[in-house]
Amino acid sequence: MARYELIYLPSMTRDLRGIPRKEVRRILRKTEALRENPHPVGSLKLSGRDRYRIRQGDCRILYSVNDKFVVVTIVKIAHRRDAHR
Repeated sequence: MARYELIYLPSMTRDLRGIPRKEVRRILRKTEALRENPHPVGSLKLSGRDRYRIRQGDCRILYSVNDKFVVVTIVKIAHRRDAHR
């Protein structure tokens, strides 16, 4: 399987500001794992969009996958109550 390139949108740094540092480390570890497997166990495809989400504690990581160019784009990281807005 090909190793995917990760692209973080600039807005992601704003998303991480309110999250405790310990949780941020877990989130970044989880996003790095998407390089090897962009569709891990527990990932769900969002209806009506070409995006997926995975959980990390109370946070949700929203991302899109482009298999043609072997790229995973991290779109948003948010608390579960705000993630799909």
